[in-house]
Amino acid sequence: MEIVAKANMMRISPTKVRLVGDMIKRKNVNEAMGILMFTPKKGAFILKKLLDSAVGNARQKKYVDVDNLYVKNVVVDGGPLIKRFMPRAMGRATRIRKRISHITLILDEA
Repeated sequence: MEIVAKANMMRISPTKVRLVGDMIKRKNVNEAMGILMFTPKKGAFILKKLLDSAVGNARQKKYVDVDNLYVKNVVVDGGPLIKRFMPRAMGRATRIRKRISHITLILDEA
């Protein structure tokens, strides 16, 4: 049985979160938690909170053994862009695209 936790509209670039998400794919929940605790990236902090939420969702279900859970997949999709402009030389402007992520964490029993 799959357990799903989602975090929408997170103000971080999807590529930055995918770097950390790929590190914990197909790992045991305890091992993934250890990796996220000692990874000095903002994406690791967000994924750690999401993993805690997914484990909490699993504890609500009576038929799921929390000790046998592993991270089945981490899906990071892009959300809407926040568009800004920065003034440049000679009256020009450059576009700044502030990216937003939608993160889905899927746990499964081994």
